[in-house]
Amino acid sequence: MRASMQWLVFGLLVSLSTLAVAKQATLQDVRLWASSDKTRVVFDLGGPTNPDLFMIDNPLRLVVDLPNAQALNSVNGDIDGSGVVKRVRTGVRHGKDLRIVLDLGGQVTPKSFMLDPDGDHGYRLVVDLKPKGGGAPPTVIADRESNAAEGSHGDGAGTAAANANALAQVSEPPSRQAKPSRVAKTPERPSRDIVIVIDAGHGGKDPGAHGRGGTNEKDVVLQIARRLKAMVDDQPNMRGVLTRDGDYYVGLRERMVEARKAKADLFISIHADAAPRGARATGASVYALSHHGATSEHARWLARRENASDLVGGVSLKDKDDSLASFMLDLSQSASIEASMDAGGRVLSELDGLGPLHKSKVQQAGFMVLKSPDIPSFLVETAFISTPDEERKLKSAAYQRQLASAMLRGIKGYFASYRPATFIAKGQVHKVRSGETLSEIAQDYGVSVASLRSANSLNGNTIRVGAELQIPAPGNQQVADLR
Repeated sequence: MRASMQWLVFGLLVSLSTLAVAKQATLQDVRLWASSDKTRVVFDLGGPTNPDLFMIDNPLRLVVDLPNAQALNSVNGDIDGSGVVKRVRTGVRHGKDLRIVLDLGGQVTPKSFMLDPDGDHGYRLVVDLKPKGGGAPPTVIADRESNAAEGSHGDGAGTAAANANALAQVSEPPSRQAKPSRVAKTPERPSRDIVIVIDAGHGGKDPGAHGRGGTNEKDVVLQIARRLKAMVDDQPNMRGVLTRDGDYYVGLRERMVEARKAKADLFISIHADAAPRGARATGASVYALSHHGATSEHARWLARRENASDLVGGVSLKDKDDSLASFMLDLSQSASIEASMDAGGRVLSELDGLGPLHKSKVQQAGFMVLKSPDIPSFLVETAFISTPDEERKLKSAAYQRQLASAMLRGIKGYFASYRPATFIAKGQVHKVRSGETLSEIAQDYGVSVASLRSANSLNGNTIRVGAELQIPAPGNQQVADLR
């Protein structure tokens, strides 16, 4: 039974009833992230449209109809969900309209609002889904292709993109599977590279922490940052930017400014901690911004918005009154912290493979470099430079590469989940490095081991160092007939 639901649209931002729909709109991207209290879904649109949103029971679904619209190939088909959203499906309705269906894992209280184009962003429909009763969003475990025989890992970097095709096939029992109406094409190349700003802590007059063997934190974190940048630059459609590339001092707020100038999609600050005097500590930890730190920065942004051209989430605060500017800034900061916790958690999970962690969960603190209200940002304490064993490892080129590689896997897992098919494109080539396995490479690129073997005419899982592997695009995704 179809149950209509009236949606809250923030009239202070836009008036949906006055949007012009003279030309066909496009769905360019679908981005999801979940926090402890809600799941946010952002639909990036290439033009104005009048969305119609309603709920359907048995099974529970949220339907978004976009009249006179179509989806780009990169978001055509099934997309893995996050939080309370189990998956997202797209299909054609009435021959010219786009229907988007969000399969839900529980009852929700929805809120939505539209954002107009501003800066580098186009039209966006933002939907917040809060579980009824105030509980945390249920964890959604996606069905996946059976790769156990190939030794693939369970959860980790790249699984969202890898499971997209499998979800279309097996996420419902055969008796309830919808008949496919068409097949999506190969994802298109994104309009710009994903920008990762990499911040090597300290520098110049600020050496940071010291190891007993005389190693300075500022030196080893710069070496790690350079290695991570090189690895990021090797990835298709990704680009790394360093806040410093030498032994000089950069102010904390200036590092934030550099990230904004680079139009960063993610900011990662790299450090090597020192334990309190007399204490012996080991292991890595990851920090995101605390809500207290966000509150203090909130006031500063509001105070300076009249003399700044800064944008928050693609929307200028300059021409907004106090209440609206404060509301929009709060939305942006909350979303940024949620995304930071997720990205940081993925990196922490990868660092866990290098040895015991100092903290097993992402911590939160008021670090200045993490205070950009619209750039997901986190800080990695790679190891304790004050502990002799960890100081020796930090000085090792091999261990620095392991740290950088672990961070990269976490970063790629984050973008595979939040921007489906963004960097998974046809024509990628991967050069095999020492110690890599076929299943790890498949996981990093979000493809199945079987498709990787097929694309390279491999009979088994044996690969040689230096070999160049062709990375296939994700398999064709069937689009259910949603009419």
